[in-house]
Amino acid sequence: MKQIGRFRLILACACLVGLTGPLAGQDAGGKGAIEFVARVTPTAARPEPVRQFTFYLLKKSYANILREAEESDPVPDRERFIASLEVSQPLKDWFKAHNLLDLTTPELDQMLTGEEVVSIPEFLDAYLRANTGGVTAGLPKPKYSEDDKKKNPEKYKRKRKEYLAALRKFIDGNHASLVGMETQLDAVSPHRRWAQLQAEQRRKVLRRAPELAQTRYLVGKVDTDLDGHATLIGIPAGTYWLSTLGLDAASGDSRLRWDVEVAVQPGQTARLELTNLNAVETSASMR
Repeated sequence: MKQIGRFRLILACACLVGLTGPLAGQDAGGKGAIEFVARVTPTAARPEPVRQFTFYLLKKSYANILREAEESDPVPDRERFIASLEVSQPLKDWFKAHNLLDLTTPELDQMLTGEEVVSIPEFLDAYLRANTGGVTAGLPKPKYSEDDKKKNPEKYKRKRKEYLAALRKFIDGNHASLVGMETQLDAVSPHRRWAQLQAEQRRKVLRRAPELAQTRYLVGKVDTDLDGHATLIGIPAGTYWLSTLGLDAASGDSRLRWDVEVAVQPGQTARLELTNLNAVETSASMR
């Protein structure tokens, strides 16, 4: 009887040890697990589970991976872009001095002085075209002809200088005469080309970042079930980021992306909820 009692005691201790050991998916040797649920809450509606959606566990935040991709393929240099333009040097200098490349903006007249208009060929041509046909009362007229440029260069130079001085004075005193000249500058405005270069660079970055994430920083990935739940097991202890790699989880009018930091402790299960509160809500312009 004593032997039977001793055997029962040993068996009970063994069971107790089994109950207090690591849970499934955890490793006393330094690994843990992550359990999460993802839900999207549309405006004035109930939360909806993010069903059968792939989440990626990364060793680096996706935001930083995007920055790494941008550094490997940087935004075009503005100074170099301006230098490559087929416009006059005075206009290139004007672009460098102003944070504006769109010469078709209606606010352009507020940024110009009479001196700039008469000294930058593209502005002068646009101003004169916008004010032709006698629409601007008192506009000075040149007292020379193009023939004078060859026949009498000195006269041409003197009269043109006088004309530009008079025109500069007129513009400074009649600033409203600048309104509308932006409609004459579409052909020389580089804003569309600049926007195209930036858009191309952004597309390259958005293609490169997911590749970097999955080839350099991926720890694991998992698909959510129909209730929006998922579990990652056997994860070494450390700090990670649970990410959708820039893809949107959608429900109603809500489009969410996650890049959420999570710490994994040895032998522990980290639990988190992914909701509107810890997501980035995206718009059509970001997609």
